[in-house]
Amino acid sequence: MLYSRIAFMVIRRPRMIPYLIRASWAFRSRYWYRHPPFLPLPPSSYMRWRLDTAYGDPDATPPIDEMESYLVWTARMRRLMKRDM
Repeated sequence: MLYSRIAFMVIRRPRMIPYLIRASWAFRSRYWYRHPPFLPLPPSSYMRWRLDTAYGDPDATPPIDEMESYLVWTARMRRLMKRDM
């Protein structure tokens, strides 16, 4: 459900594609290329933990606006961290 919501967000807001790619790469599983679906996705345990800490339910599906805000925020924070190094 979460990944279908993300796909809908990208279709609705194509400008989010670069943010989504950067976040996927930053949070990718170690050795993601060894297991299907061979995509740099975060580990499911990490995603469940993030949803549980944010919403109190590991099976929650965040609203699209919150996902968009989070992706933009993470990109901004990574850019600031690089600048301060």
